[in-house]
Amino acid sequence: FLLCIVVSLLIGAFITWVYTYKNRYTTSFAVTLAMLPAIVCIVIMMVNGNVGAGVAVAGAFSLVRFRSVPGSAKDIGAIFIAMGTGLITGMGYLGYAAVFTVVLSLIMMAYVHMNLWDKRQISEKQLIITIPEDLDYTQVFDDLMAKYTEKTDLVKVKTTNMGSLFKLTYDVKLKDPAKEKEFIDELRCRNGNLEIMMMNQEIGSQLL
Repeated sequence: FLLCIVVSLLIGAFITWVYTYKNRYTTSFAVTLAMLPAIVCIVIMMVNGNVGAGVAVAGAFSLVRFRSVPGSAKDIGAIFIAMGTGLITGMGYLGYAAVFTVVLSLIMMAYVHMNLWDKRQISEKQLIITIPEDLDYTQVFDDLMAKYTEKTDLVKVKTTNMGSLFKLTYDVKLKDPAKEKEFIDELRCRNGNLEIMMMNQEIGSQLL
């Protein structure tokens, strides 16, 4: 049982390292991705050969859909841990359930405190700029993006206020996080002092 957990955690860490290599990610998703193989492994071990339990698990895991928008990827991981523990105890494996809960909880705490995948949270942001409809957004901010950011991706364009305004959503990596206010001030001069929002990518991706 412990060997399966350890191997699953090692595999999860490797998958997470591969996923985060030169790819945009959030800390909560990286932690969840590293833990999911172990969670699923234990669940499968508990229902192996039991058709009734397998059907019950399928229904229980569909409850993840009740998760609200303000949550994060770590919330899903916690839900999986809770459901996995309930399944194990429900089948009478109380010792396994205790080991499973303690090990996964300690691993989650360790991943958070080690900050293995937290290095990109400071400089990578999501930027939402509101502009009037008569402003051509394709190149209007190019010089400012080149001045203040290392990388810029326009990920979403949306009309608002009955088509009189555009909302542009960018994923940006700031060259110097200390110049964030200066960057926003220059954007305000360019977009007619309309609404500008800068947020962490993790929060922004949930709002999208």
